[in-house]
Amino acid sequence: MNMPARFSEALNDFSAGTAGGAVLVKVPARVNIIGEHSDYNNGFVLPMSTAIFTWATASPRDDRKIEVTSHNIGETCLFELDGIQPGQPFSWVEYVKGVAAELEGFGIVLRGADILIESDIPLGAGLSSSASLELAVAKTLLAVVGESVAGPELAKLCQKAEQNYAGVRCGIMDQYTLNCAEEGHAILLDCRSLEVFQIPMPPEFGFILTDCGVKHRLPDGRFNSRADECEAAVEILARNAPDIESLRDLRTDVLEVNRTALGDVLYRRCRHVVSENERVKSAVQAIEDGELQKLGALFDACHTSLRDDYEVSCDELEALVKAANASNGVFGARMVGAGFGGCVLSVCRSDRVSEVATEIRANYATVTGQEPWQHIVEPAKPARVITQS
Repeated sequence: MNMPARFSEALNDFSAGTAGGAVLVKVPARVNIIGEHSDYNNGFVLPMSTAIFTWATASPRDDRKIEVTSHNIGETCLFELDGIQPGQPFSWVEYVKGVAAELEGFGIVLRGADILIESDIPLGAGLSSSASLELAVAKTLLAVVGESVAGPELAKLCQKAEQNYAGVRCGIMDQYTLNCAEEGHAILLDCRSLEVFQIPMPPEFGFILTDCGVKHRLPDGRFNSRADECEAAVEILARNAPDIESLRDLRTDVLEVNRTALGDVLYRRCRHVVSENERVKSAVQAIEDGELQKLGALFDACHTSLRDDYEVSCDELEALVKAANASNGVFGARMVGAGFGGCVLSVCRSDRVSEVATEIRANYATVTGQEPWQHIVEPAKPARVITQS
């Protein structure tokens, strides 16, 4: 199953100390091909899963307490299932508490459990490590009590957990992708209707993730400020166009008419969202037509928009995008995730992906003095229970 070696060792120790009933859950990472900052604006996104994972195992307790250990962080936390409340200051266990609270609010009666978690998804890299953790916990707690929740509904519960307990005003993309995307496919997701189209990924398309080394932290407020700006823009736009309920409804001509009313900052935020929705549709067509060069050009346009209109880049991301685009065989590169750090996604031919990855690492190391973490994107199955004894 290719689980991390240290988790395998810890799992053996953990299982040896339980009376049976242990479960093992595996949840992939999310890579968004294109459609950044679109989901919480009810727009379109084009994500897929990739084969780096959060692993979780649990065994039941005879009480109503959750004891959860993060092998990555090296911490163990204990909380009661009764009367769960968000804690201050924020810590990683809020994701776990939030998932438990939302499941119980949905009508699932949980029981206490000892949970062990390990992830090889880099934190703060724009690859949905938090959503992967949420789904790992959710599927683990459900398996302990022999319950299940349909994929789309479970994604929504995990989204609510992140919003209510981590304070992140996230959209539905991450949780939905990790729970619903089929292996070898991207999904075209309408974040308003939650209508999904499975998009087969051509085998000749290669994708490389490279970490710039700067970790973003979504609960720090900068992500939420962009959501606030988008809401403020909708309020202004709706005065003259009451049919606009979110930026998903905005057309370019209406945006231009309202440019003065919006002011420079809100105008540029809106321009990114409107243009990004169009890029998602164009990217689907490029994938279906096998046009790598066209997809690369959309990557470049997306990055420029995120940098200039949405202002979520940083010096390290800019240096990495430049290093990627200077590599022979790269058709385009862009930041992924919320921004303010994290990874760059580059697109190239799959038969050249190893050579291209090596060149990107070397180019970036020339600038920073250190070789970055990399991952060659590969198909992954959605979140699932692996074993249950």
